[in-house]
Amino acid sequence: MASKPSIPKGTRDFSPAEVAKRQYIIQIIKNNFEKFGFQPIETPSFENSETLMGKYGEEGDRLIFKILNSGDFLAKANATHLENKDSTKLTSSISEKALRYDLTVPFARYVVQHQNDIEFPFKRYQIQPVWRADRPQKGRFREFFQCDADVVGSKSLWQEVELVQLYDTVFTELGLKGVIVKINNRKILSGIAEVIGASDKLIDFTVALDKLDKIGEDGVKKEMIEKGIGAEAIEKVQPLFNFTGTIAEKIEKLGLLLASSDQGMKGVEELRFICGNVMKLGLTSAILDLDVTLARGLNYYTGAIFEVAPPKEVAMGSIGGGGRYDDLTGIFGLKNMSGVGISFGLDRIYLVVEELNLFPETVTATSKALFINYGDAEAFYALQTIQKLRAAGIKVELYPDNTKMAKQFQHADKRNIPFAVIIGEQEIESNTYSLKNLVTGEQVSLDFEGLKNGLL
Repeated sequence: MASKPSIPKGTRDFSPAEVAKRQYIIQIIKNNFEKFGFQPIETPSFENSETLMGKYGEEGDRLIFKILNSGDFLAKANATHLENKDSTKLTSSISEKALRYDLTVPFARYVVQHQNDIEFPFKRYQIQPVWRADRPQKGRFREFFQCDADVVGSKSLWQEVELVQLYDTVFTELGLKGVIVKINNRKILSGIAEVIGASDKLIDFTVALDKLDKIGEDGVKKEMIEKGIGAEAIEKVQPLFNFTGTIAEKIEKLGLLLASSDQGMKGVEELRFICGNVMKLGLTSAILDLDVTLARGLNYYTGAIFEVAPPKEVAMGSIGGGGRYDDLTGIFGLKNMSGVGISFGLDRIYLVVEELNLFPETVTATSKALFINYGDAEAFYALQTIQKLRAAGIKVELYPDNTKMAKQFQHADKRNIPFAVIIGEQEIESNTYSLKNLVTGEQVSLDFEGLKNGLL
């Protein structure tokens, strides 16, 4: 017997209704990207491994899907690595390509390759799928779409201000009120690590701190100790676990805590500029919050970092994030190219909008009318009319088979098609159409203009 077909864990099929809802979200994001001056690009689904590896930290590297080389890949594998079963080193000899983990590193590679053709500052947006070998769970998939907007070639902090506004604009249009845009700065985290004497453990410190909302204060402290951060140093960061107050008050507290760190104070000033101007300009529905535990475990952020939490009534992880990466293109040979960007998590946004019942009913609207098929002559007449209606922008279709009327009406009902158009010999002779409302059961006879207006 043939085995039952299935798909890999962490991937999904999408029904017509689900695709329509996803496209609704994508269109709102895309329209606002363009309103803010971003231009679209696309990059390959897979990159050379060397492009991706080492850009996301140790944890990120483990989540990159590797692609085996074509042909007899083991024949070309390093014999020593094979004999020693050294999987890490063996991978590099049998896999030269990998599925992209995000859109930011491929974008950096794109900028370096096409730098002579780009007008800087360059504002690009990209809406494409990415892949991560993560453990699937609610809101976390192995294949998912990212919707990114980035600016390269400008160090101006006004870009960060505008990106917060972009988040606010998109989520307001989606009806997601009360979204929390969390902000921090990697210079703040570097300054804290410096002040507590743990600069050499910066990555371990930030990765652990970033997990506060997942594993709690005790869990974070335990992980820090396991990574070699001393108890005295951890005691110094105790205030961070209960850091309260307004944004202005939090910034003042950070100024006192980081007074002895030049790097930390730079972060304080950047936060003061970004948050101050965002608050002066105002947000429509989003809430800006300074979260000093926000670290984001990606190695390439150097300045402001963002993470977006859904409205409090929804139990869901972050639905967006990003930050500034002053030296990202430097790893590909292009120095002094500052960049900043944000990402929208399409799949999680979909789940949140669905849970809050915010999709308009019209999003999943199918054909406006089904033309009933009585035979070839009637079908030909119907298709002549269908051509005209489609030219007027009206979605209509002909049932393909000349079968029982009950079956055709049942098909329309299951497809949620609101009208049926009936054309028999009498209608053809009188050049009219019988339009039946499948919700109310009302049926009227109309000429073409009446039919068109009835379906608009």
